[in-house]
Amino acid sequence: MALLVFVTILWAFSFSLIGEFLAGRVDSDFAVLTRVLIAALVFLPFLRWRGVPAALRLGILGTGMLQFGITYLCLYRSFGYLTVPEVLLFTIFTPLYVTLVDDALARRFSPVALLAAAIATVGAGIIRYDGLSQDFITGFLLLQVANFTFAAGQVGYKHLMQRYPLEIPPFRTFGYFFLGALLVALPSFLVFGNMDRLPSTGLQWGILAWLGFAASGLGLFLWNRGACRVDAGTLAVMNNALVPAGLLVNLLIWNRDADLLRLAIGGAVIAFSLWVNARFHPRARLAAAS
Repeated sequence: MALLVFVTILWAFSFSLIGEFLAGRVDSDFAVLTRVLIAALVFLPFLRWRGVPAALRLGILGTGMLQFGITYLCLYRSFGYLTVPEVLLFTIFTPLYVTLVDDALARRFSPVALLAAAIATVGAGIIRYDGLSQDFITGFLLLQVANFTFAAGQVGYKHLMQRYPLEIPPFRTFGYFFLGALLVALPSFLVFGNMDRLPSTGLQWGILAWLGFAASGLGLFLWNRGACRVDAGTLAVMNNALVPAGLLVNLLIWNRDADLLRLAIGGAVIAFSLWVNARFHPRARLAAAS
């Protein structure tokens, strides 16, 4: 849980940095490719090539393609149609995808986890339901693809690690994750990239470097490790904790208008969803007791 909280704080800055300094200025495919390459360079020196089952390699490659490659390509494109608050609003459906994908992989139905995710969704909706731009349908659909692939990637990684409980340290195999993302990001840039919209300032390059190293490299690794240590209900709820955190950053640093009362009420609802899951979800109770 502590890892998920830490990464939530780390990622809270990413939405505003992308929306304020990169969206509409830097080609989205180039931005994603840069983040993938930087994150890959962090983990490739530690990558273990031998002694790793082929199915595990392919599985981690697949989760990287989903959770980083497809997710971020759709996320960056959505900023061309939506404001930062709208992007945050449309991510509120991710917990539902997390719960449903987890149940599908485990061939079960967990009503408590789904209830907790639904409550968290209501909480986030209270915070960010507002007027929508004319292009909201396109932006909404892009973000739903991003939400689903992000959910499928993190849940898939969690199940993969449970299936292959190797003694190999996780950081020795996580490089495959970014290689998988590269298999999506590189072709996308080669086909759709715009060379006339490369970063033009040191600030833009610096933001890309930070996002690649911290938000993508360190953040995705720690998030996926945290996902392996909690039940699906808690993981689903933590996906929505980014909404109030991102809004606070956007408000405090860029002085965007926000309804503080709705922020407080919505945050309380999300906190309540965590309590519901911890109190009534059987696997959550077992995890807390262990």
